Amino acid sequence: MSLAGQLHGLQQLDLELRKKQQELNEVQNQLSDNTALLVAESRIASQKEQLENAKKKQKSSEWELQDLQEKIRQVNGKLYSGKTKDPKELVNLEKEATNIRSQIKTREDILLGLMSQVEEMEAALTIGAREVERMKQEWEQKQETLGPRKNEIEAELAEIKEDRNGLVQQINSEAYNTYERIRLAMGQAVVKVERGRCLGCHIAVPTGQWQKARAGDLIQCNNCSRILYLE
Repeated sequence: MSLAGQLHGLQQLDLELRKKQQELNEVQNQLSDNTALLVAESRIASQKEQLENAKKKQKSSEWELQDLQEKIRQVNGKLYSGKTKDPKELVNLEKEATNIRSQIKTREDILLGLMSQVEEMEAALTIGAREVERMKQEWEQKQETLGPRKNEIEAELAEIKEDRNGLVQQINSEAYNTYERIRLAMGQAVVKVERGRCLGCHIAVPTGQWQKARAGDLIQCNNCSRILYLE
């Protein structure tokens, strides 16, 4: 194989290496990126905390209502027991009963609102928990699927690197350094010549140059400086 052919082969390996490394990076990102699941779990934790607070408010409201109901029971007992004879005291008891009944009505409305809120929050939490469970299952499936694929890509990368190292050993250091310098600067170091034109810059290559490149000499394009390669 000519020197230009070796460098072209080296470039193909480098392209494959880059492609595989990109694939590996994508797989690793997918394996490690559980942001959506963490956000969903955090949201569920917050919903649970809010639900507990709402339940505490509901329980407190129930106790307050029970206290008021006990008070109205006691006042009604005094009103209708027949033991209270003083008209003024009866009027005061009736006013107190009216006030307590008003408080009971208000507290019942508040309690109904709290109960409705708790029911809505419980329903939302149930839906959210199901969604988190679904996301967990997807995450586990992704780990099962992508984990082996990651190992495969790493093995493929190791094999390509080994092939590359073997090929580099066959290339003289001056040619390799030229290749690396152009590759790092321009991305593609070796380009084919077709119909007398450099496929890197599409400028016509002098006949003498592409003939030398065909013969296997290390020839660079006068315009873009890439290494010319003819099969």
